Amino acid sequence: MITVGIEAMNVFGGTAYLDVMQLADHRKLDAIRFENLLMKEKAVALPYEDPVTCGVNAAKPLVDSLSEEEKDSIEMLITCTESGIDFGKSISTYIHHYLGLNRNCRLFELKQACYSGTAGFQMGVNFILSRVSPGAKVLVVATDISRFMVADGGDELTSDWSFAEPSGGAGAVAILISERPYIFQVDVGANGYYGYEVMDTCRPLPDSGAGDADLSLLSYLDCCEQAFLEYQKRVAGVDYRESFQYLTFHTPFGGMVKGAHRTMMRKLAKASPAEIEEDFRQRVMPGMIYCQRVGNIMGATLFLSLASAIDHGRFDYPKRIGCFSYGSGCCSEFFSGVVTAQGQQRQRLLGIESMLNDRYQLSMHEYDTLLKGSGEVRFGARNVRLDLQLIPGVLASCRGKERLYLEEIREFHREYRWFS
Repeated sequence: MITVGIEAMNVFGGTAYLDVMQLADHRKLDAIRFENLLMKEKAVALPYEDPVTCGVNAAKPLVDSLSEEEKDSIEMLITCTESGIDFGKSISTYIHHYLGLNRNCRLFELKQACYSGTAGFQMGVNFILSRVSPGAKVLVVATDISRFMVADGGDELTSDWSFAEPSGGAGAVAILISERPYIFQVDVGANGYYGYEVMDTCRPLPDSGAGDADLSLLSYLDCCEQAFLEYQKRVAGVDYRESFQYLTFHTPFGGMVKGAHRTMMRKLAKASPAEIEEDFRQRVMPGMIYCQRVGNIMGATLFLSLASAIDHGRFDYPKRIGCFSYGSGCCSEFFSGVVTAQGQQRQRLLGIESMLNDRYQLSMHEYDTLLKGSGEVRFGARNVRLDLQLIPGVLASCRGKERLYLEEIREFHREYRWFS
């Protein structure tokens, strides 16, 4: 069987960010409860940033590194998002255009809450494995931004979204899948998936969300266990504690991951509290570092965790990473792959950590200004020209970095512009 997996992967963690401790203080949130989120920073979508700009800015360094022949071998572009900008037109068309990809390319969009990135990834993997087009590549772009406008009314959906705001992020992860899995070689056939209908979180209106936080946590924990047990049935001799040198998770916030890992270690490894804490530090924490700095970017978050684990882990010999993906509503999957020292070296060349360090830090006053201005680009906006100087320091901090931003919406059509 041919090898398959990630040839290259890049993260875009936003242009601006907010210190979430400042936000918690500003919102007068309970400090002890807030600390359980294990968050540090959150990327904030500017009015002229949307799922298209985030996706293009994540994918462009990957595409630019390819030769023309390699670029033309991208035969499928899959965008994965729950932040779509049109009920019919896919954002993949915009991303395809601004990346300058070959027109002989399938392009479409997937939605399945936070599982969407994994759905696109597995579809790309299976296209390569099918060998219907030997040498082809698939570009998967998982891109999402958060909105905090809760739908009023209804007794069943009454989540406390004051604690979702500090963890909700904005950004994208671009993944190039091929027969040359330099970064992450997939364990083919090693998949456990599990799903059912549950109303834990949803977006009943285009720019607002609703949900039941307790139900969401219970569904996440249930799926983590059941998806892994299904994986275990399909792969002989698998042990949660011993088979994976690192574990990566869909990370709505770090505390949720810590709780899931603790439950798995108690049930499957019969581990003591001290053993669980040490195992979390060694195997899980490397994959949470970027998530703590970007926040929940929904369909892209598992792959944000994977990029973090690859950048921060120790790969003195090839090591296996277990990956748990969850999307509300719900669908989940546990899969795995192998990373080498050479793969880590290639991944680090993209400088994801440096990109996160170079973002503009918003003051609380600037952040509140952005929240008031974001209504201009809410779903269905027909005509608007964006003020790129709304926060003057943001674009100034991006000089020398080629970035795509939304400039105008004209009769519903979005027009973008490159800035450097």
